[in-house]
Amino acid sequence: MNTNTIDDSEIAKFEAMAAEWWDETGKFKPLHMMNPVRLDYITQQVSAHYNRDLAVDRPFAGLRILDIGCGGGLLCEPMARLGADVVGVDAAPRNIPVAQLHAEQSGLTIDYRVGTAEALAAAGEQFDVVLNMEVVEHVADPQGYIDACQTLMKPGAIHLCSTINRNAKSFAMAIVGAEWVMRWLPKGTHEWSKFITPDELFTLLSNAGLTPVDRTGYVFNPLSFTWGTSERDLSVNYVTAAVKPD
Repeated sequence: MNTNTIDDSEIAKFEAMAAEWWDETGKFKPLHMMNPVRLDYITQQVSAHYNRDLAVDRPFAGLRILDIGCGGGLLCEPMARLGADVVGVDAAPRNIPVAQLHAEQSGLTIDYRVGTAEALAAAGEQFDVVLNMEVVEHVADPQGYIDACQTLMKPGAIHLCSTINRNAKSFAMAIVGAEWVMRWLPKGTHEWSKFITPDELFTLLSNAGLTPVDRTGYVFNPLSFTWGTSERDLSVNYVTAAVKPD
Protein backbone atom coordinates (compact mmCIF):
# COMPACT_ATOMS: atom_id res chain seq x y z
CA MET A 1 0.00 0.00 0.00
CA ASN A 2 1.21 3.49 -0.82
CA THR A 3 2.03 5.15 2.51
CA ASN A 4 3.05 8.50 1.08
CA THR A 5 -0.09 10.29 -0.07
CA ILE A 6 0.60 13.24 2.25
CA ASP A 7 1.49 16.52 0.53
CA ASP A 8 3.76 18.41 2.95
CA SER A 9 2.97 21.78 1.40
CA GLU A 10 -0.74 21.21 1.96
CA ILE A 11 -0.15 20.27 5.61
CA ALA A 12 1.82 23.48 6.13
CA LYS A 13 -1.12 25.57 4.90
CA PHE A 14 -3.46 24.18 7.53
CA GLU A 15 -0.83 24.17 10.27
CA ALA A 16 -0.57 27.93 9.82
CA MET A 17 -4.30 28.32 10.47
CA ALA A 18 -4.67 25.78 13.29
CA ALA A 19 -5.54 28.22 16.08
CA GLU A 20 -8.49 29.60 14.13
CA TRP A 21 -10.55 26.42 13.72
CA TRP A 22 -13.32 27.46 16.12
CA ASP A 23 -13.42 31.14 15.11
CA GLU A 24 -16.65 31.39 13.11
CA THR A 25 -15.53 34.67 11.53
CA GLY A 26 -11.93 33.63 10.87
CA LYS A 27 -10.16 31.74 8.12
CA PHE A 28 -12.48 28.73 8.47
CA LYS A 29 -15.65 30.80 8.12
CA PRO A 30 -16.63 28.92 4.92
CA LEU A 31 -16.57 25.59 6.80
CA HIS A 32 -18.63 26.99 9.67
CA MET A 33 -21.16 28.29 7.15
CA MET A 34 -21.28 24.95 5.35
CA ASN A 35 -21.16 22.78 8.46
CA PRO A 36 -24.94 22.55 9.13
CA VAL A 37 -25.48 21.26 5.58
CA ARG A 38 -22.57 18.83 5.89
CA LEU A 39 -23.88 17.54 9.20
CA ASP A 40 -27.39 17.09 7.85
CA TYR A 41 -26.11 15.03 4.93
CA ILE A 42 -23.88 12.91 7.17
CA THR A 43 -26.55 12.21 9.77
CA GLN A 44 -29.17 11.38 7.13
CA GLN A 45 -26.85 8.99 5.26
CA VAL A 46 -25.58 7.25 8.39
CA SER A 47 -29.00 6.93 10.00
CA ALA A 48 -30.51 5.51 6.79
CA HIS A 49 -27.61 3.10 6.25
CA TYR A 50 -27.73 1.73 9.79
CA ASN A 51 -31.48 2.18 10.32
CA ARG A 52 -31.01 4.58 13.23
CA ASP A 53 -33.74 6.91 14.53
CA LEU A 54 -32.37 10.45 14.79
CA ALA A 55 -35.24 11.37 17.12
CA VAL A 56 -33.85 9.26 19.97
CA ASP A 57 -31.03 10.20 22.32
CA ARG A 58 -27.56 9.17 21.08
CA PRO A 59 -28.78 7.44 17.88
CA PHE A 60 -25.24 6.61 16.74
CA ALA A 61 -24.35 4.67 19.90
CA GLY A 62 -22.33 1.58 19.04
CA LEU A 63 -20.97 3.01 15.80
CA ARG A 64 -17.25 3.67 15.43
CA ILE A 65 -16.71 6.75 13.28
CA LEU A 66 -13.43 8.01 11.80
CA ASP A 67 -13.01 11.61 10.67
CA ILE A 68 -9.91 11.84 8.48
CA GLY A 69 -8.44 15.32 8.29
CA CYS A 70 -10.48 16.27 11.34
CA GLY A 71 -8.92 19.70 11.77
CA GLY A 72 -10.24 21.30 14.94
CA GLY A 73 -13.07 18.81 15.33
CA LEU A 74 -16.00 20.54 13.64
CA LEU A 75 -17.50 17.18 12.64
CA CYS A 76 -16.10 15.00 15.44
CA GLU A 77 -17.92 16.87 18.18
CA PRO A 78 -21.46 16.53 16.80
CA MET A 79 -20.82 12.86 15.98
CA ALA A 80 -19.75 12.31 19.60
CA ARG A 81 -22.87 14.09 20.84
CA LEU A 82 -24.93 11.66 18.75
CA GLY A 83 -23.37 8.81 20.72
CA ALA A 84 -20.70 7.54 18.32
CA ASP A 85 -17.25 6.35 19.36
CA VAL A 86 -15.25 8.95 17.41
CA VAL A 87 -11.63 8.92 16.25
CA GLY A 88 -10.34 12.14 14.70
CA VAL A 89 -7.07 12.00 12.76
CA ASP A 90 -5.11 14.82 11.17
CA ALA A 91 -1.68 14.93 9.57
CA ALA A 92 -1.12 18.52 10.74
CA PRO A 93 0.20 18.17 14.33
CA ARG A 94 -0.89 21.63 15.46
CA ASN A 95 -4.55 20.87 14.75
CA ILE A 96 -4.82 18.08 17.33
CA PRO A 97 -4.17 20.08 20.55
CA VAL A 98 -6.75 22.63 19.36
CA ALA A 99 -9.30 19.85 18.83
CA GLN A 100 -8.46 18.16 22.13
CA LEU A 101 -8.81 21.36 24.14
CA HIS A 102 -12.15 22.26 22.57
CA ALA A 103 -13.53 18.77 23.14
CA GLU A 104 -12.44 18.89 26.79
CA GLN A 105 -14.09 22.29 27.22
CA SER A 106 -17.24 20.85 25.63
CA GLY A 107 -17.29 17.84 27.96
CA LEU A 108 -16.76 15.35 25.11
CA THR A 109 -14.54 12.28 24.90
CA ILE A 110 -12.97 12.02 21.43
CA ASP A 111 -9.90 10.03 20.43
CA TYR A 112 -7.79 12.59 18.57
CA ARG A 113 -4.53 11.51 16.95
CA VAL A 114 -1.82 12.93 14.72
CA GLY A 115 -1.57 10.55 11.80
CA THR A 116 -2.74 9.45 8.38
CA ALA A 117 -5.29 7.12 6.85
CA GLU A 118 -2.47 4.91 5.62
CA ALA A 119 -0.97 4.55 9.10
CA LEU A 120 -4.34 3.64 10.60
CA ALA A 121 -4.93 1.09 7.85
CA ALA A 122 -1.49 -0.44 8.42
CA ALA A 123 -2.36 -0.76 12.12
CA GLY A 124 -5.51 -2.71 11.24
CA GLU A 125 -8.01 -0.14 12.50
CA GLN A 126 -11.56 -0.45 11.15
CA PHE A 127 -14.69 1.67 11.36
CA ASP A 128 -18.42 1.63 10.66
CA VAL A 129 -18.30 5.12 9.13
CA VAL A 130 -15.41 6.96 7.47
CA LEU A 131 -15.80 10.72 7.04
CA ASN A 132 -13.47 12.05 4.37
CA MET A 133 -14.54 15.67 4.01
CA GLU A 134 -12.60 18.25 1.99
CA VAL A 135 -9.39 16.20 2.13
CA VAL A 136 -8.99 14.29 -1.14
CA GLU A 137 -8.20 17.48 -3.09
CA HIS A 138 -5.20 18.08 -0.80
CA VAL A 139 -3.40 14.72 -1.06
CA ALA A 140 -0.55 13.75 -3.37
CA ASP A 141 -2.08 10.44 -4.51
CA PRO A 142 -5.92 10.45 -4.50
CA GLN A 143 -6.27 6.79 -5.52
CA GLY A 144 -3.81 5.58 -2.89
CA TYR A 145 -5.60 7.68 -0.30
CA ILE A 146 -9.06 6.33 -1.21
CA ASP A 147 -7.62 2.81 -1.20
CA ALA A 148 -6.48 3.38 2.40
CA CYS A 149 -9.94 4.67 3.33
CA GLN A 150 -11.48 1.48 1.94
CA THR A 151 -9.11 -0.63 4.04
CA LEU A 152 -10.28 1.26 7.13
CA MET A 153 -13.92 0.28 6.55
CA LYS A 154 -15.59 -2.75 8.09
CA PRO A 155 -17.59 -4.87 5.63
CA GLY A 156 -20.87 -3.04 5.08
CA ALA A 157 -19.45 0.29 6.29
CA ILE A 158 -20.27 3.64 4.69
CA HIS A 159 -17.79 6.22 3.37
CA LEU A 160 -18.75 9.88 2.95
CA CYS A 161 -16.43 12.03 0.85
CA SER A 162 -16.83 15.67 -0.12
CA THR A 163 -14.60 17.74 -2.37
CA ILE A 164 -14.67 20.40 -5.11
CA ASN A 165 -15.48 19.89 -8.79
CA ARG A 166 -12.96 20.98 -11.43
CA ASN A 167 -14.37 23.41 -13.97
CA ALA A 168 -14.45 27.12 -14.76
CA LYS A 169 -17.22 27.78 -12.23
CA SER A 170 -15.33 26.13 -9.38
CA PHE A 171 -12.27 28.25 -10.18
CA ALA A 172 -14.42 31.37 -10.08
CA MET A 173 -16.24 30.42 -6.87
CA ALA A 174 -13.74 28.46 -4.78
CA ILE A 175 -10.59 30.34 -5.67
CA VAL A 176 -11.40 33.77 -7.11
CA GLY A 177 -14.48 34.27 -4.95
CA ALA A 178 -13.53 32.59 -1.67
CA GLU A 179 -9.79 33.36 -1.66
CA TRP A 180 -9.31 36.52 -3.72
CA VAL A 181 -12.53 38.51 -3.35
CA MET A 182 -14.22 37.47 -0.08
CA ARG A 183 -10.87 36.54 1.51
CA TRP A 184 -12.54 33.75 3.45
CA LEU A 185 -9.41 31.65 2.94
CA PRO A 186 -5.75 32.62 2.41
CA LYS A 187 -4.68 32.75 -1.22
CA GLY A 188 -3.27 29.42 -2.29
CA THR A 189 -5.41 27.31 0.07
CA HIS A 190 -6.71 25.39 -2.94
CA GLU A 191 -5.09 24.33 -6.19
CA TRP A 192 -7.62 24.16 -9.02
CA SER A 193 -5.64 21.43 -10.80
CA LYS A 194 -6.18 19.16 -7.77
CA PHE A 195 -9.96 19.49 -7.84
CA ILE A 196 -11.79 16.26 -8.76
CA THR A 197 -14.92 15.87 -10.87
CA PRO A 198 -17.80 13.72 -9.55
CA ASP A 199 -17.19 11.12 -12.26
CA GLU A 200 -13.50 10.98 -11.38
CA LEU A 201 -14.31 10.53 -7.69
CA PHE A 202 -16.80 7.77 -8.45
CA THR A 203 -14.05 6.05 -10.46
CA LEU A 204 -11.59 6.37 -7.56
CA LEU A 205 -14.17 4.89 -5.18
CA SER A 206 -15.03 2.04 -7.54
CA ASN A 207 -11.36 1.27 -8.19
CA ALA A 208 -10.92 0.96 -4.42
CA GLY A 209 -13.65 -1.67 -4.24
CA LEU A 210 -16.42 0.56 -2.93
CA THR A 211 -19.93 0.90 -4.34
CA PRO A 212 -20.94 4.55 -4.86
CA VAL A 213 -24.59 5.08 -3.88
CA ASP A 214 -25.12 8.84 -3.89
CA ARG A 215 -23.72 12.19 -4.93
CA THR A 216 -25.21 15.51 -3.91
CA GLY A 217 -24.17 19.11 -4.48
CA TYR A 218 -23.60 21.76 -1.83
CA VAL A 219 -24.92 25.03 -3.26
CA PHE A 220 -24.22 28.51 -1.90
CA ASN A 221 -27.00 31.11 -2.17
CA PRO A 222 -25.37 34.58 -2.29
CA LEU A 223 -28.70 36.30 -1.60
CA SER A 224 -29.48 34.49 1.65
CA PHE A 225 -25.76 33.83 2.34
CA THR A 226 -26.59 30.24 3.20
CA TRP A 227 -25.77 26.75 1.93
CA GLY A 228 -28.21 24.13 0.71
CA THR A 229 -28.11 20.82 -1.13
CA SER A 230 -28.99 19.94 -4.70
CA GLU A 231 -29.23 16.57 -6.43
CA ARG A 232 -28.59 18.23 -9.81
CA ASP A 233 -26.08 21.01 -9.16
CA LEU A 234 -22.68 19.46 -8.44
CA SER A 235 -20.83 22.22 -10.24
CA VAL A 236 -18.69 23.38 -7.30
CA ASN A 237 -18.90 21.66 -3.91
CA TYR A 238 -20.33 18.17 -3.68
CA VAL A 239 -20.43 15.09 -1.45
CA THR A 240 -20.58 11.38 -2.21
CA ALA A 241 -21.65 8.27 -0.31
CA ALA A 242 -20.19 4.82 -0.98
CA VAL A 243 -20.48 1.49 0.82
CA LYS A 244 -18.13 -1.42 1.24
CA PRO A 245 -19.65 -4.73 0.21
CA ASP A 246 -20.35 -7.20 3.04
